[in-house]
Amino acid sequence: MNNLTNIKKVLTITINPCVDKSSSVSGIVPEKKLRCQLPKYEPGGGGINVSRALKRLKAESLTLFTSGGRTGKLLEELLRKENLDIFPFTVEHETRENFIVTDSLNEQQFRFGFPGMPISEREQIAFLNTIQKIEDFPEISVISGSLPDGVDPYFIKEVIQVCKHKNSKVIMDTSGKSLEIAAEEGVFLLKPNIGELSALTGNSELSNSMLDVAAAQLIKKGSAKVVVVSSGASGATLFYDTKKIYQPAPLVKVRSTVGAGDSMVAGMVSVLAINGSMEEMLRMGVACGSATTMAEGTGLFQTENVNKLLMAL
Repeated sequence: MNNLTNIKKVLTITINPCVDKSSSVSGIVPEKKLRCQLPKYEPGGGGINVSRALKRLKAESLTLFTSGGRTGKLLEELLRKENLDIFPFTVEHETRENFIVTDSLNEQQFRFGFPGMPISEREQIAFLNTIQKIEDFPEISVISGSLPDGVDPYFIKEVIQVCKHKNSKVIMDTSGKSLEIAAEEGVFLLKPNIGELSALTGNSELSNSMLDVAAAQLIKKGSAKVVVVSSGASGATLFYDTKKIYQPAPLVKVRSTVGAGDSMVAGMVSVLAINGSMEEMLRMGVACGSATTMAEGTGLFQTENVNKLLMAL
């Protein structure tokens, strides 16, 4: 299982994990029985996917996540099969599932996300205490993914504060109110998309020429030391201090976008953990994210594809 005294450079935190169940069918039409292929089950949730991707990059992490019911046990089993160092935090309610179906006639993908069950206040306090008790606290903490329904978004602030108190660099990849709260608290790295950056800086929308100003605004007010703005197939832009780095994405055949953002975070973290440059960090992030879009269903990247894309960037 887990050993909280093992020294790891990276801690990933997933408060609303899931099991992704994926399949394919030849033609999706209403009101007919659709005969799907055998389903594939994979671990899911932001921080969990970051840890899975880090493992493929030969970077070790401690994977902390909530786990409940039969689905939670399945999630733990799937993660053990990938040889991750896991620390499941047991909660009362069942871990959620997501359902992904690909129409093999046109390669369209349909993604059905189910809400996570609430975590009680008692469980939230115990979860924070669990983080607090980690010895030899990792240098980098990745807090990624959504919150279960009914959990106050300000719980994220408490999680961030515990990690910062341990002098860990907090990397935040979330959305909505949780992202807003993370920006208010201040973290090491934020990864918004253009729409999220617009909302954070009070703009209805942002043109490419306005990205620099908006990112600089976040850095100046202490929301983050590093801001990485993802633009999907166009690539990503990294801002830090007064510097800007743009990395276009390679042209690939996109099969699925599931896990691409998490893979991008893992790529960046793998370089940050060995004190690589910002340029190397962004390049690896884009390569990993792009390589994951080449995978079918909910699969993450193949390492050989990452290496090929790195050579092309």
